[in-house]
Amino acid sequence: MESPCCPALGICGYSGAGKTTLIERLLPVLARQGLRVAVIKHDVHGLQVDTPGKDSDRLFQAGADVLLHGPGEGFYRFHKTGGAVLEKALDLLTPHYDLILVEGHKDTPLPRIWLQKAGEDSPPPGIPPLAVLPRDGDRLGLAQALLADWLQKYWQTVPLHGCVLIGGASRRMGRPKHLIERAGRTWLERIIEVLHVACKEVVVSGAGALPPGLAGDCIRLPDCPDAVGPLAGVLSAMRWSPQAAWIICACDMPDFSEPALKWLLDRRTPGVWGIMPRLGPGQPPEPLGACYEPRARQILERQKTAGQWRLQDLALHHKIKTPIVSDGLACAWRNINTPGQAPL
Repeated sequence: MESPCCPALGICGYSGAGKTTLIERLLPVLARQGLRVAVIKHDVHGLQVDTPGKDSDRLFQAGADVLLHGPGEGFYRFHKTGGAVLEKALDLLTPHYDLILVEGHKDTPLPRIWLQKAGEDSPPPGIPPLAVLPRDGDRLGLAQALLADWLQKYWQTVPLHGCVLIGGASRRMGRPKHLIERAGRTWLERIIEVLHVACKEVVVSGAGALPPGLAGDCIRLPDCPDAVGPLAGVLSAMRWSPQAAWIICACDMPDFSEPALKWLLDRRTPGVWGIMPRLGPGQPPEPLGACYEPRARQILERQKTAGQWRLQDLALHHKIKTPIVSDGLACAWRNINTPGQAPL
């Protein structure tokens, strides 16, 4: 069940091992680290989650799945209709959380921590746990260290793709920017070459002719038809490979470099859904030459639905970070819009 898109970790042990107690102590620590955490709890004794006779319970008993919400909280109650409930729950939660802790489900093939209870020698046979935490000792400290290491490794397993946006009007430049050449190579080819240093796939989004050197083997994506501007290209890429993190560049950034790419990637960390650089204090965030994690897509989709086309608006979300670019690298984010600005 473990996959690059599913940051789920089991907290397992027999009844009385202290699973709920450990999770309860972990949650405030993880929240202070900026992580959004969900917990899936398995209860073999059945659930009592609503008041019999209340409107919401009557609707559920009549056959509906019910979403109940009020000030500061919400609750979703659904019918178990066969199939693997845990897998369905993970599919539902994964796009919205940095970490999912699964209490119980000791026989489910998840990576897990095993909690020993008093008098227990070893965990049951089967998939070996990542760690066995004895009854005595600093369980919280051990679990924190293991989680930090595991989540960092998970974050690095997310596939990394690159996308270059082309097809703007180029009115001020007077010709397609992505076809402008410097030292025998087009701007588009230069940016793609840089992205290939770290990206498994590099695609081009937008309309326009490609240079002959790319025409045969370049992946082309049309801008998605339900958005406008750069947002259409970004959503096109993220919909094409929704489990990937994306480095999105514009074709008019011919100075984007390997050091700039490394600076961007060095700032990827669990709990951060996007990196939009700023070129100095008080400067607006740069939406291109930026990194978008898979979970950023849901925010962009909501922007699209609301008719908010500016990519920069993404920076208003608390899971998006806007660090200031290191000295000497700011030129990599320079947009070239007129012939007089074009580098030779």
